[in-house]
Amino acid sequence: MKDCIIIGAGYAGLAAARQLKAAGKNILVLEARERVGGRILTEYFADGNYADLGGQWIGPGHERMYALAKEYGVETFATHDTGRSTLLLNGKTRHYKGIIPPLPLFALLSLDAAIRKINRLAKKINLNEPWQSPNAAAQDAMSLQDWMNQQMGNATARKMFAVAAEAIYATDCREISLLHALQYIKSNQDFEFLMNIRNGAQQHRLKGGAQTICNKMAGQLNESIVYNSPVTSIHQQADHVTVKGEGFEYRTNRIIVAVPPAVAREIHFEQPLPTAQWQLMQQSFMGSVVKCYGIYEKPFWRAKGQNGLCAAPDEIVSVIFDNSPYDGNKGILMGFALGNKAKQLMQLPEAERKQQVIAAFTRMYGPEAAHPQRYIDKSFTEEPYTKGCYAGMFPVNSITQYPASLAAPTGRIHWAGTETSREYNGYMEGAVRSGERAAAEILAHN
Repeated sequence: MKDCIIIGAGYAGLAAARQLKAAGKNILVLEARERVGGRILTEYFADGNYADLGGQWIGPGHERMYALAKEYGVETFATHDTGRSTLLLNGKTRHYKGIIPPLPLFALLSLDAAIRKINRLAKKINLNEPWQSPNAAAQDAMSLQDWMNQQMGNATARKMFAVAAEAIYATDCREISLLHALQYIKSNQDFEFLMNIRNGAQQHRLKGGAQTICNKMAGQLNESIVYNSPVTSIHQQADHVTVKGEGFEYRTNRIIVAVPPAVAREIHFEQPLPTAQWQLMQQSFMGSVVKCYGIYEKPFWRAKGQNGLCAAPDEIVSVIFDNSPYDGNKGILMGFALGNKAKQLMQLPEAERKQQVIAAFTRMYGPEAAHPQRYIDKSFTEEPYTKGCYAGMFPVNSITQYPASLAAPTGRIHWAGTETSREYNGYMEGAVRSGERAAAEILAHN
């Protein structure tokens, strides 16, 4: 019998596994895919370059990710932001320096007031029990879009706020509870931190790609990871837990479920979970995002004094980053199609997706963007063991209706995954912290 079985070999599961193995525990990691990383996936090209098709950024406060990078000898480098940013709004392209876009004065004032207000509200959230926060019921009863409509009479301000919010949550603002939006902001410092590159959540990238650390962690676990092993049922008994899947059955003292709630709820729990916790898991839905890459011979926009960053509310890809290699040997633009736009884009065949995205890049960056050497896009929505990115979101009237913690142990079942983290929910940092917290819970029982 194992001391602990971990379901899922993303950052959360791997962080838990390495902690438990270091403590001398007999562990097993069951991974449904043929690879580690979960929502982290790096695609490598023949020339040695790569594209991070899943999560990729770390920033100030992501202490565990920086520590793991240092431990495994993975260097970080700054996300490119030198030069002028671009705004494509109402068919007009404008370039600007700094973080303030060139909007009409009333739009800027309205936008600034809304950001200040949402930060003030987020500071009051109780991260341990968000349903106990001041005005929780009222905030949970309205969508983020409802709140935006109340706060910003200016249509341009609402449009720009929506671009930022969709980039942060990867879902339409109508679909997410204001209370959950505030909880997510509080977990990640503030709204600006979530938006920004410098001193923000997008400050650094990992040389070799974000999956590099996962692969190195897995290398230390070796035979403790069993691939292509989706778990279908968990039977918790008085003195052990039985874990089953097609062609396998294991017994363990304790278990860590380290997959998104939307995936975990498809596992059959022989002993029912607490009602509120189970219902909250049922409410969770994954964000929708497509990462769209145009790969060019060189980062041609830099020669024009542009940094490659663009906000384009009306385009299929509404937020674009310079995702070129650290030495700039290729030019890589990466655009996000978010929320409903992501769903629309993925209904098209790849050739049409490429046509739409590259046409948008060309409107933003000029005719040189029209002919990439390569186009790639990736959506995790179609993957059964992820169901979307970046993270699990909650609709209106869910958090207060089902007051429960996704992180609370259920007997011998412990929970990990970025959605269960108080800090940096939605990021790789949150995943690592959640895995280490779950491992600590188990070690505390021995």
